Amino acid sequence: MVDVARIGDTVRITMTRAAKRNALSEEHLRELLAAFQQAGESDATGIVLAADGPVFSAGHDFADVGARDLAGVRSLLDVCTELMRTIHAVPQVVIARVHALATAAGCQLVASCDLAVAGESAGFALPGGKGGWFCHTPAVPVARSIGRKRLMELALTGDVIDAATAADWGLINHAVPDASLDEAVDSLLARATRGGRESKAYGKRVLYAQLDRPEQDAYGLAIEAMAAASQTPEAREGIAAFLEKRPPAF
Repeated sequence: MVDVARIGDTVRITMTRAAKRNALSEEHLRELLAAFQQAGESDATGIVLAADGPVFSAGHDFADVGARDLAGVRSLLDVCTELMRTIHAVPQVVIARVHALATAAGCQLVASCDLAVAGESAGFALPGGKGGWFCHTPAVPVARSIGRKRLMELALTGDVIDAATAADWGLINHAVPDASLDEAVDSLLARATRGGRESKAYGKRVLYAQLDRPEQDAYGLAIEAMAAASQTPEAREGIAAFLEKRPPAF
């Protein structure tokens, strides 16, 4: 249900549970988790998360959820959260390629990726607001992308927003014509992965660590991180290349 392919410096992870709208059963979540963990341990510089079928992901698999008691649902959500945290933790740049509707935990997946590009026919929703099971956990990364008022509108109404609105709100980076989706994903990933691999990985880790801290704490963390990074071989090479007016050799 997950296809993993290495193409050059990029690992492409594709959800292939199309008949189930790429719903996130525990089995599917664990397959995605294993794929990201394996990719994270590789020397790849980028990861693309994509999907097959008419829907990017419909979120949690209700057949799986409905068969569980409280402890079982809590366990399922723990696995889902581990996947989202792993996306943040892997050293590679992770970009979501969203070709269609992403709802609930599917929307959470998109928001958890470092970057996201969507085709113009894609849509995004936290539909629990108009149903019986509110999107509590999907709202966590979405809130950190779009802000309070827009989160409240998305979560309380359950309405679908289109790709252009998602880009305007900050849920995704770009909305592009469907025919240009792969080109736009490849272009953004190429720009986001240039430079020193270790520097980029450390930078990603520090960015996530400081994002939700008070400004003073964020500066304290960032100062120490930037000072330490200045002594690495990649930083030394980058600085020397700039001063010597030559391309860096990473």
